[in-house]
Parts: sequence; C-alpha cells; structure tokens
Amino acid sequence: MSASVGLLPGRLGLASSRIPHADRHGLLWLEYGRLSVEDGTLRFVAANSAHLAAGDYAMPYQGISMILLGPGTSLTQDVLRLCARHGTLIAAVGEGGVKSYTAPPMGQGRSEVARAQAERWADPVKRLDAARRLYAWRFGRILPHRDIETLRGIEGARIKEAYKTVAQSFGIEWNGRHYDRDNPNAADLPNQAINHAATFVEAAADIAVAAVGALPPLGFIHEQSSNAFTLDIADLYRVDITVPLAFGAVKAHQDGKAPSLEREVRQRAARMFRQDKLIPKMIDRIKELLDVDDRDRDP
Repeated sequence: MSASVGLLPGRLGLASSRIPHADRHGLLWLEYGRLSVEDGTLRFVAANSAHLAAGDYAMPYQGISMILLGPGTSLTQDVLRLCARHGTLIAAVGEGGVKSYTAPPMGQGRSEVARAQAERWADPVKRLDAARRLYAWRFGRILPHRDIETLRGIEGARIKEAYKTVAQSFGIEWNGRHYDRDNPNAADLPNQAINHAATFVEAAADIAVAAVGALPPLGFIHEQSSNAFTLDIADLYRVDITVPLAFGAVKAHQDGKAPSLEREVRQRAARMFRQDKLIPKMIDRIKELLDVDDRDRDP
C-alpha cells in the first residue's frame, strides 16, 4: 500500500472525525470514492466531499459490522469476497440513509436479535407485549389496552391529530391523508411529501434492521408484509421526524425555495438523519424492544 495510506486513528482503527458515522455499532459510511482490497486490508480512495477529505484510507474490516456505500462509490469483487468471508455487511444507500438499494445477505456471526425476535413473534402473549411496548414509546406511556385493533385505532387518531397540528405550525393547508397507490402523484403536495418522507424513514429502518440481523417479515404491529418489522420501527418516528420533515419541505416549496419537492424532502432527510443519528437510535430501539444487550460485542 502506498505511503500515504495509514490506519485511521481511534478505537479499533475507526475515527468518526475522519470517516463519518463510524459508531459503536460498527456502521461505516462512505461516499464519493473507490473501495478495494490491498494487502488484506480494505482501502478507500476518497474524493473530496462535504463529509470526508480527499485521501487514501486503510480500514481494518475486523472493526466494521456494516459498510454503507453512499453516492459516488464503487467497489471491487475482492471487497465482496473479503467482507462475505468475515461477516461484514455491505449495503448501497442514498445520502444519509434515505434509500436502501440492496438486500444485504443474512448472517453476521451472531443471531441474538433474530432468535429473540422469533421467540416473541411466535408467542401470542409476547407478541402483543412487544406491540404494546412499541405503542408505549409512541405515546410516552403504557396503554392499558390489550387488543391490537384498539391500539391501532388509538394510534390512528394520534397520527391524524399530528398531521393537523404540524400542518398548522408550518402554515400549510391540510385536507386529510389521501394516498392512491396506483397514482401517488395525484395527491396534493402535503400528501406527496408525506409519501416521500415515509419512504426515506423506512429506508433508514431497513438499514437498522439489516445491521442487527433482525427478521424483516416478523412484525409485531404490521402483518402480511415482507418488511413488517421495518415498518414497525419506522413508525416509531412518524410524529417526530416523518411528518415535520414532510411539512417543512412543503413550506420551502411553496415559498419558492425548493423547485423539486421530492429533492427537498430527500435532502432534508439526509441532514436530519445525520444530525439526529437516526439509524443508531433505531438500532438501539430494536435491541431494547427485544431485550438484547450485546454491547460487549459491538465493534
């Protein structure tokens, strides 16, 4: 390897001051550069970007659980071979995690989360308890109800009120939630923005679910979907992130500051996900929900 390459300083070779979003979960975010293998080590040749200075970086794969390849990245087949051999996941994502373009292979050398999830999902009592816990996080308190349909109805009323309240705070006219799956662009601007924002938050949840090795189809609130558990996690942030994100973008669009509504939502989402460390928060929530404490095994 060239003399300009050196191991990144910091814990296990990762330093968040140099490579953004390398956290205790072992998530490593890369963008605008080429990832390859040299002398048995991952090597990233980066162009200058807003989040990483141009340079030639070496990264010890032993300290990485999941590599998230953002815009402008490419990689060699050797990277796939090395990462597959050592259980390091790779996903292609949008900026800030607003899109998840790949389905990472299962298997990270550990199964605590998947086993705990399957155990709870298979037991009707434990499944309901997990659903009630998810609702408790949304409401800030444990609801006494033990019927899932009742809980869904209460949550629906809460979301309906949140739409109205947040719309008023941004000065946006709100005529209710309307969504035609066959023609999503037929909706008014607020509904289009909510659709975009929900898609981006779900992508972040996709990444979090994959990072911990959870089972996407086994949802506790959502059912009959291949990503039911992803939707369970994404909905935890509907009021605090998804709805304000959508209406803020609509306001900017109506004020003439954002020609493209979808682009405005996407860029705002990328900034918010980074600033709020949304994906690491989702990872922690998943582990808390399933009572899995593997901090001693995180990179």
